[in-house]
Amino acid sequence: MPSSTLARRIPLQSLAITPLLAAALLLGTGGAPPSSGSSQAGPATSSGTAAPGSVTINAQPVAYAATPALRAARGRVAVSIAAAQRGDPYRYGAAGPSAFDCSGLVYYVYQKRLGVSIPRTANAQRLAAVRVAKANVQPGDLIFFMSGGRAYHVGIYAGYGKVWHAPKPGQTVQLSRIWTTAWVPGRLR
Repeated sequence: MPSSTLARRIPLQSLAITPLLAAALLLGTGGAPPSSGSSQAGPATSSGTAAPGSVTINAQPVAYAATPALRAARGRVAVSIAAAQRGDPYRYGAAGPSAFDCSGLVYYVYQKRLGVSIPRTANAQRLAAVRVAKANVQPGDLIFFMSGGRAYHVGIYAGYGKVWHAPKPGQTVQLSRIWTTAWVPGRLR
């Protein structure tokens, strides 16, 4: 049976390969990484370790979100991971997998599931993200709700003016329309 037919018949969640698919999307499908003698290796720090925003394959750092297409794919995967948490309860200080606060949901999606280094609190996440214009916000970008120059709440942009977030005690992870104009978007590298 062709593998494409098999993939349509078996739900991906039942195969428990979602993390592998996410990694494949992050790395792209463009062939093997450069050989060790190549000058096309990705960025490395002076200690020889992979720079932030890269992974190491065959001892070579490879940027994983370097192109807009890969960033968009990672954003779609982030949105689907956040959506899978729908209905999980809000709990202050929780970062999953069965309860979340707002920044804990973002931390769970990006750090724990996608392997993207990110701080734990909403304002620290805002400071670590690259600011983008509201007109350029894309699914998977972070939406920081602001008061007094600080982010007091964060969610993951789902598109169409909506955000996945863990609102407050007594509520659950949900998709909500952005309810204020006091927000700034940020994008993880």
